[in-house]
Amino acid sequence: MMLPHFRSFTPQGLRWSKAFPLTASAAMALWLGGCAAPGSQFQSTGVDPLPAQYQDFFDGEQPRNPEWMHDNALDKAEQLVAAGQTREAILELKAVAAQDIPKAYYELGKIWDQGKGIQADPAKAATYYEDAVRTPSYILGHASLNLAKLSLEQEGAPYRPVLAYYLLEQAMEEQIGRDEGVVMASLLARGADGVAADPQRALALYRQAADTGNADATLALAQAYAEGGWLDNDPERSRQYAQRYAEGLRERAGGGDVKAMTELAELYAADGLLAGNDEQRLHWLTQAAQAGDPGAVAKAGREMLESGRADQGAELLSEAAKTGDVDAMERLGKLLLEGDGLRARPMEARSWLEKAIAEDSVTARVTLGRALLEGDALPAEPQRGIRLLEEAANRDDALALAVLGQVYLSDERVPSQPIMAARYLERGHELGHPFATEQLGKLYLEGRGVAANPARAERLLREAIEQGQTGALRVLGEAYLQQDGPLAYQPNEAERLLSQAVEAGDTSAATRLGEAYLTGDLAGGQGLQQASVPSQPQTPAASSTMSPTTSSTRLPTPSAQPEVSPRVEAGRRLLTQAAEQGDAYAMVVLGRAYRDGTGVERDLTAATDWLERAEQAGHPSAAEALLRTQRDRGKAGDIQALIASARQGNVNSMADLGRAYRDGQGIGQNNAEASRWLEQAARQGHPGAAAALGRMYLDGDGVSRDPAKGAELLKMAVAGGHAGARADLGELLLSGNGVDADPERGRQLLQQAAEAGNQYAAQTLGEAYLDGQGVTADGEQAERWLSQASEAGNLSARSALGTALIRGDQQLAQDVQRGEQLLTSAADQGHAGAQANLGREYLRGDNLERDTRQGADYLLQAARQGHETARLALAKAYLAANGLENANREQALVWLDGVMDGNSQLASQTLHDLLSDEATLAAMPAAMEADS
Repeated sequence: MMLPHFRSFTPQGLRWSKAFPLTASAAMALWLGGCAAPGSQFQSTGVDPLPAQYQDFFDGEQPRNPEWMHDNALDKAEQLVAAGQTREAILELKAVAAQDIPKAYYELGKIWDQGKGIQADPAKAATYYEDAVRTPSYILGHASLNLAKLSLEQEGAPYRPVLAYYLLEQAMEEQIGRDEGVVMASLLARGADGVAADPQRALALYRQAADTGNADATLALAQAYAEGGWLDNDPERSRQYAQRYAEGLRERAGGGDVKAMTELAELYAADGLLAGNDEQRLHWLTQAAQAGDPGAVAKAGREMLESGRADQGAELLSEAAKTGDVDAMERLGKLLLEGDGLRARPMEARSWLEKAIAEDSVTARVTLGRALLEGDALPAEPQRGIRLLEEAANRDDALALAVLGQVYLSDERVPSQPIMAARYLERGHELGHPFATEQLGKLYLEGRGVAANPARAERLLREAIEQGQTGALRVLGEAYLQQDGPLAYQPNEAERLLSQAVEAGDTSAATRLGEAYLTGDLAGGQGLQQASVPSQPQTPAASSTMSPTTSSTRLPTPSAQPEVSPRVEAGRRLLTQAAEQGDAYAMVVLGRAYRDGTGVERDLTAATDWLERAEQAGHPSAAEALLRTQRDRGKAGDIQALIASARQGNVNSMADLGRAYRDGQGIGQNNAEASRWLEQAARQGHPGAAAALGRMYLDGDGVSRDPAKGAELLKMAVAGGHAGARADLGELLLSGNGVDADPERGRQLLQQAAEAGNQYAAQTLGEAYLDGQGVTADGEQAERWLSQASEAGNLSARSALGTALIRGDQQLAQDVQRGEQLLTSAADQGHAGAQANLGREYLRGDNLERDTRQGADYLLQAARQGHETARLALAKAYLAANGLENANREQALVWLDGVMDGNSQLASQTLHDLLSDEATLAAMPAAMEADS
């Protein structure tokens, strides 16, 4: 251990002067003999030597320059500082300091150190303290301590832990009675550059200070014995010291010390030294809040919220927000927006969020941006919402990036832009947001907006799972269930992941897992025990809107039913759980299962109920499944049960009965009864009944055609959420067929229905954009919607798109190969229009290589289905080939009807043989041109 000088004190406290220096040996003997200065018993090892430039800080001389002569000037400077005249005080002190008076340097250092009336400047303060230390005086110890503190703070002044150590030794020798021992202990507890840690000396110094009532030392010991402290973990000792520290704080708090109140609250926080007493924490926060601490008001508000006292929490947060607390504004805005535990006040919420945004809050931008996008709590303002989110994203807010990625993928508020979405999600993932990681993984799985990369998709989804994203469990589980999907088929892993998602409350995962169990896709899996399902779920039949007196339609089954496997039963329970929670697809799966007897006993009443609910929820496949179920009910002879239920006032049964009368399913067709029952159901708010009756009035199907009344009924159905009605009403408003046209509203309805998966709406919208009917012709939009309908199996859309692509007209660039593929696909599946168009193209030979025989074949197929243009072209071509080219339309069709009306194989073969004649084939193109 190296010290610049050893110094001791006489009983009178006088320092040895340089006139009477100790020899080195004498000093060492004095040191070892136990007569060293206070603190020397704790001398540390492992401290670097004092740098040479600081040697004069420790010269050991006695004080000189009698400072008492300048007491008046020093007192005057102190009074000037107290009066706020710091600049004048500095001038007074500098005049005294010019005479080499350490006290003047010391007071100047304090002014710059504490920022008394001026901007604090630690570096300048350190310089003045150094001047004070260089000349021995009675303030040497104080100046040494202050300079040591600045040398350890790393906030403006040079960081010099070795110098700080020697300065602290000097302050301790001076016995100034401040916190020099505590500061030394804090330095030695963990060490610093050039100062090795000395836990034992630090402990002794802290204990010595704590025993004299030093609060900082008491707190330091509580922290040292706590988990993660620099002493061996001793929770009991830590708590004892923390209690002692709290006693001192309570005494101060009782005297009105607000800081002591907030410190007490922190001690009782979840991560505090006295954790486990929430009431005490809330008590002291409330005390501090009442004493006027705005920070405590906000903290108390948050504590109230977390403890379930939402109204009190909101009131405290409001008080804090009024004082300018931005965090309180953010939290209050979110609370009032969501109404978590209290009445939602969205407009007030928006006001607070706007104020926080004015204070440049990123969090408030994200909260308000999402609310304006969703349009639930507040009126939708998509553009403003996106702008706020983009502002937050530009500040690298990961949540904003994740939400923007979702927005540009959903195609709900703005047109989907997968490439832009991928960019946002990539940045959100890099910033560590798990939802961004999940969505990005899904994009790479689907190859949407990015090149498909199953390996990276799998890694990203696994990463999102580790971060707690339930959706990633479901996405990856579903991917592993696909036998021909982008990832390897892993049914056991799929079951494990989906089961975990169900445990976490993911309703869609429950639906997918339940469907897999019910249909046998996971018959041999290993993870059944992990799926969380209700022990006694409500059965679909029990939850049906049918009257309790109405019997279900059950088909005869063998007397000995095969035992239902545990997985099938689990599937039914999972699907029931998901359906009761509002999952429309689960309703469809259950409805189909009860209709077909898949994994459950066949029950057409339960099937109808679930499919009705799915239709009302807007699932696109529900209507078709429901129509088939209704046909099955009629075949099963359950019409009387349906009539009884309808008469008892069951609105679903009224709608079912009306459709049964309309279609003649299970009962004689009766349009009057159909319209009566559908009218009753529609008046009671049944969207499906309103849609069905509206179509009848539009088409004049069994009732007098009344487009205006049909439109009103369709509007009722749309208001009730009926997806199919959107398509019908949209087409009507687009064309104005019998009603006032509203092309823009019609386009919106068609687009909504198409986005919900209605292929007829997509076809209608695509054809409108193709022909410019009610909208501006737009090839890109036409191709988009016709492609969607085509991919969904709509043959008319496939035919229209294929024809347009082959010809390269109606705003579409010519793509003969794709057009031929689409048209051939539709024609081979029996679409008469596709057969006629393909036949024309083969016969003309303008876009496709001419093949008159193939063209005639397709045209013949179309004619056999009654396609008017195809029939006429065939007839005229044959008659022209036989010298009767002047035969009129009626004569040609009479001839064709004579050949085809018998519908016998012989008649058809005769017609084909006639058309195979070279002369007839040669006349075909001209006939086609005449009819195009």
